Amino acid sequence: MDQSETQILNSDARGLARAVSLLKQGRLVAFATETVYGLGADARSDTAVAGIFAAKNRPGFNPLIVHVPDRDAAQAHVQWNDTAEALAAAFWPGPLTLVLPLCPGHGIAPLVTAGLDTLAVRVPAHRGAQNLLRAFGGPLAAPSANPSGRISATSAAHVMEGLGGQIAGILDDGICAVGLESTIVGLTDGEPVLLRPGGVAVEQIKTILGAPLKLRPKGAVLTAPGQMLSHYAPRSALRLNAVSAHEGEVMLGFGPQKCTLNLSKSSDLSEAAANLFAHLHQLDQLGQPIAVAPIPAHGIGHAINDRLQRAAAPRT
Repeated sequence: MDQSETQILNSDARGLARAVSLLKQGRLVAFATETVYGLGADARSDTAVAGIFAAKNRPGFNPLIVHVPDRDAAQAHVQWNDTAEALAAAFWPGPLTLVLPLCPGHGIAPLVTAGLDTLAVRVPAHRGAQNLLRAFGGPLAAPSANPSGRISATSAAHVMEGLGGQIAGILDDGICAVGLESTIVGLTDGEPVLLRPGGVAVEQIKTILGAPLKLRPKGAVLTAPGQMLSHYAPRSALRLNAVSAHEGEVMLGFGPQKCTLNLSKSSDLSEAAANLFAHLHQLDQLGQPIAVAPIPAHGIGHAINDRLQRAAAPRT
């Protein structure tokens, strides 16, 4: 299959109808969310979900997030509790994923959960994603729409660059506003556990919980996406916490400084998050090592640093 066989679909009624048709045929369609582009497949079909793993070259032990349009739809698949209700009321729709035990009759394909008895689920805030979910009428498994371990996609062009020819369609709905994947919180063993920092700041979650948020133990079994040591990686090597570029490097800056590209000249962490993957894509095209300025470790800065540390980790 060549790239011409991946259809670029406009985010209008005709494009939406075509995307739904492809998904109902068990095929793969990338679509925008407020976080990054997701690679969608019918979460009830093992055959469709297997296509995600094949297209991304994703390890089968790495579970997927399921996207649904609202809390009622989520509760059809997982065992709800008071903590889930409090977090969903505060942050759904939005960039928060909850990991909860599967409920009887959940209907989710085993490949989605990597054989676990828990499910990662979220309700996206993006209007186009909501339109797609409601028109499709079922849950969509949708990891980030990029080859496994590589830089996530925040535009249709990024998706085509990484997966063109491997998927049926891309529903082009512009640039993703948040630019980082969702925060993931586990609600399966008593106290809530942070499984991945992301688009909702940890401080905001703690405020709703009125209690600390435990951290996932090192070496624990993968229970949600984004937990592999090497992830979000460009082809070029990354050097973190760099004050300036060495000879032969390009510089990804933050704040007022001399650099090749700047995440945010005004030191705005939300702007930096929105620009992170797009800037890494641009710099990676230059084929030189990438030096990255220090990023403050508060608010969404925790999530930015998490992505950068995994992108700079030894490749698996």
